[in-house]
Amino acid sequence: MMSNDEIVRRFIAAWSRLNVDELVGFFMPDGTYHNMMAKPVSGHDALRQFIGGFLRGWTATDWEIVNIVAQGDLVIAERVDRTKLGEKQVDLPCCGVFELSGGKIKRWRDYFDLATYTRAVG
Repeated sequence: MMSNDEIVRRFIAAWSRLNVDELVGFFMPDGTYHNMMAKPVSGHDALRQFIGGFLRGWTATDWEIVNIVAQGDLVIAERVDRTKLGEKQVDLPCCGVFELSGGKIKRWRDYFDLATYTRAVG
């Protein structure tokens, strides 16, 4: 069985493929994603819709892990999400807090500065 930090590393790498079904597959059926700028989203159907909304405008993305720490079922990944929205490049520092259970993401909370994002796309 893969370690929890390896699961999160694979999840982060999977974003570059821009495949919403692959990404949702990393979550437990009732898993939750809480992008701290929005309300939490739970369950595969809601996750598919929410993540799919992100991916619609993206032409490419590559998430660089800066630091990753794991203890038990908790993994914290500091990263820089490098994303192209059409031709616009957005480099967004983020910190993701992942709670895993049985090899799947139970909860994911993502923290970032919204002003950094809006300046880049504005």
